[in-house]
Amino acid sequence: MSYLNFKSEYDRFPKTTIKNHRAFHGYDAIYQELNKKINNRSVVVFDYYPGVDENEVYELIKRFNFSLEINMHDIFKDGKTMAEQMKYNLTDDRVFGKMYYGNLVDFMDEDKLEEAKDKINEHKGSVIVYGVGASLVSHGDMYVYFDMARWEIQLRYRKGMANYNATNFDEDILKKYKRGYFIEWRIADKHKAERFESFDYVVDTNKSNDPKMISSDTFKESLSLLAQKPFRTVPYFDPGVWGGQWMKEVCNLDKNQSNYAWSFDGVPEENSILFDYDGVTFELPAMDLVLYQPKELLGEQVYARFGAEFPIRFDFLDTMEGQNLSLQVHPLTEYIKKNFGMSYTQDESYYILDAKEDAHVYLGLKEDIQPNEMISDLESAQRGEIVFDADKYINKFPAKKHDHFLIPAGTCHCSGKNAMVLEISATPYIFTFKLWDWQRLGLDGLPRPINIEHGKHVIQWDRTTKWVKENLVNATYEVKEDGNDCKIEHTGLHELEFIETRRYTINNDSFHKTHGTVNMLNLIDGKSAIIEGDFEPFIVHYAETFIIPASIKEYTIKPYGCDEIKVLKAYVRN
Repeated sequence: MSYLNFKSEYDRFPKTTIKNHRAFHGYDAIYQELNKKINNRSVVVFDYYPGVDENEVYELIKRFNFSLEINMHDIFKDGKTMAEQMKYNLTDDRVFGKMYYGNLVDFMDEDKLEEAKDKINEHKGSVIVYGVGASLVSHGDMYVYFDMARWEIQLRYRKGMANYNATNFDEDILKKYKRGYFIEWRIADKHKAERFESFDYVVDTNKSNDPKMISSDTFKESLSLLAQKPFRTVPYFDPGVWGGQWMKEVCNLDKNQSNYAWSFDGVPEENSILFDYDGVTFELPAMDLVLYQPKELLGEQVYARFGAEFPIRFDFLDTMEGQNLSLQVHPLTEYIKKNFGMSYTQDESYYILDAKEDAHVYLGLKEDIQPNEMISDLESAQRGEIVFDADKYINKFPAKKHDHFLIPAGTCHCSGKNAMVLEISATPYIFTFKLWDWQRLGLDGLPRPINIEHGKHVIQWDRTTKWVKENLVNATYEVKEDGNDCKIEHTGLHELEFIETRRYTINNDSFHKTHGTVNMLNLIDGKSAIIEGDFEPFIVHYAETFIIPASIKEYTIKPYGCDEIKVLKAYVRN
């Protein structure tokens, strides 16, 4: 089945070209560059993001013949002690933990750390300190940081990689991910962000045995330039038990895969950014940009409110020729802060990019629902005693292309089959409390996690049919903006949510101001658009998400190769 009347030009690997800079490609080139600057008295630091293949990098280390080697695994506490220390934050839950706001050094043996420092001071020859957190021993005469994106780490977990300093090679992938999300990545990002100005080189280790290295100046200038122009992050796609067929065609994916369920396209916490240095593609976690250029990217007000976190997320949920999503609810702000240590929650919305005639969205409760009865039925269904009757309790609204359903936290919801959803939400995406999953197993053959115990504490029982219709279903009205004569509509989000979304129907130039806050947009209709301003013209294609940094004060959008386009813009309300 074809979903488009034109050939898709969706770019799965968007790159930003950086002129007059180079990347060193491969371990031979990296060795030659570093070896020129190392002498027999040098202290060299190889600092790793957790997930970097340490055995692979050690093959490079051996080529230098350092007279003293300090391995950070000898300084960290043993794996069992670390796991015990993490126990409170990891919890017994399969999915949810508590955010850890400490530091890498918390998991090190302080005596061994001091011993390592003393060894370096006393040693007369060349020294290499290598591993996660190596710069806590010394910044050295040369500091090389080995980086990696979270999506690649997740893929390696699936292939059997353990968490850092752990032996959980065969553990449930959700538990590995939980340890990364709630602890490892938090402290690793904090450690990295504090050292951006100290790096001499940065190495991209995302592809096995295919490293690329750039200098500190190239690293910093590339991120500074990116924070001054429109850009896209690198999307990734994953199958799911409910997945559909739409993204295969529109996003130019492998037609031999059974389905694709979701895509993260515009989630800097998870996505990468690609730079092109004279034909060499270099990959960095998009979080590096958020951490290094937060004010330029986010704007002063957003940075003051959220810190160096990107608060908006765009992703795709594809159920075209697929199945219903799980019935779910997201926590209220008070609940997520109290139970998981997050300062804001996952308010969201479903924008319908495409739909079949029978598409629908489950949203909010029917009138006169008895909470105890519904929870009892959910619990009985979870035990396998009954099949939960979602239609008895949950509203079911027809969904068509360009509908917008608003989902403030605490609202029961899910997309039905045969809908293509652009999900617009706040960033804490992991906090989904599944209530009912239609008697399914996950792709791993295990029951998908159900979270009725959490969910029952956050369901807002007064969000019933009448209120939902008036407040959450196509709450759209036209607005005016200075300098624009195109049709502009406020489509959401609800006043309980901090994100504003506007839809622009554009035939000619449309004029936009960022008002000092980051804009996230998606081309929701039309073949292509061109964005222009005080930067090189930037072309986007249908269904692509793109980011306009706050540092860009004004820009224009107009159709490119077609007569009319629609663009959906999201930003943080002042």
